[in-house]
Amino acid sequence: MGRPMKIHDNDTPPAPADAAPLLQHGRPPHPALAAMAQRIRAAAADGTPLRLRGGGTKDFLGARLAGEVIDTRALTGIVSYEPSELVVTVHAGTPLDELEATLAAQGQQLSCEPPHFGPGATVGGMVAAGLAGPARASRGGVRDFMLGVTVVNGRGEVLSFGGQVMKNVAGYDVSRLMAGSWGTLALIAEVSLKVLPVPPARATLRFDGIAEAAAIALLNRWGGQPLPLDASAWQPDAAGTDGGTLWLRLAGARAAVASATLSLTQAQGGRTLDEVEAAALWSAWREQAEPFFTPAPGQALWRLSVPDTTPPLGLGPTRIEWHGAQRWVQCPLADAALLREVMSRVGGHATLWRTHDGGRSDDAFTRPAESLLRIHRGLKHEFDPAGVLGPGRMYADL
Repeated sequence: MGRPMKIHDNDTPPAPADAAPLLQHGRPPHPALAAMAQRIRAAAADGTPLRLRGGGTKDFLGARLAGEVIDTRALTGIVSYEPSELVVTVHAGTPLDELEATLAAQGQQLSCEPPHFGPGATVGGMVAAGLAGPARASRGGVRDFMLGVTVVNGRGEVLSFGGQVMKNVAGYDVSRLMAGSWGTLALIAEVSLKVLPVPPARATLRFDGIAEAAAIALLNRWGGQPLPLDASAWQPDAAGTDGGTLWLRLAGARAAVASATLSLTQAQGGRTLDEVEAAALWSAWREQAEPFFTPAPGQALWRLSVPDTTPPLGLGPTRIEWHGAQRWVQCPLADAALLREVMSRVGGHATLWRTHDGGRSDDAFTRPAESLLRIHRGLKHEFDPAGVLGPGRMYADL
């Protein structure tokens, strides 16, 4: 794989390494970008580890936090927004709240429902973490809405990839590659995102007395029907019985949502939540506000990605999202090897999400197969040959 290509609208030759950043898409770069690029160049020269950080609301995730912090929150502001084109371009340090409010004023949204996990979350942090909310299984994840990106690589070079329309994506899709890279490949300076209209209608249905196996079966059965499924969540009864509560969110055309609500409640019982109750419910799941998501003493919270038909795993206290494809389990950190063995058998993988005492582990993320790890290493070398960006954040040796 060759060195990443610099793409500039005027097709001018690339600047030398010590030059100021070039024009981005025909306009001057953000004033704060030059200093950040210079700091990365200096760090690459002397081998200083750097940690790229926005609001820091996702610092609890990953293996190691190492290096001098480069705070990206100076890169703020919405560059352009074309509601009729469903495209927004924004500097990476822009507060996520600000972007979402701007979109909401036009009846639009970030369809992947990204979690904030605290005040101060930034757009760049959203992309770097690549995390999506309750509607992920129905609407897609962060990378599915990436159109273009401007980054500073580990050489301190300012590079632009993609654009503001899907047809600009060609060859290696570097824009999408940044989603979930956790600051290990490049500093994300600016992103262009596809946005979507808020659905005309939504309804959240609650079904009580549903055991875990029954909930999984129902979600898979409903997934095979022409229903406007948008999000789902399940949790066991607090009393520790075999029952539980299943929530289902429908979204789409008013007629489709009304018809599905009627057919599901007639067939399965349950009730429809009012708008305020529904908004609080999905916000709590997205932001993990429920006490379950803070592990008990001696326990760790694990995020399990599995085929949605996977039966109950019996690994510990459980919550279910994404129509059965995402499971949250509390079990001791000492059980990591057993848990990952189970994940290997069912065709899934596990991520260490939180520990009770805030401790970290070098294998927080499931290590990929060697064939994929070679690709990881190759990309890391191309973007960050000195290895100064986020060392150890994803894997101890990268």
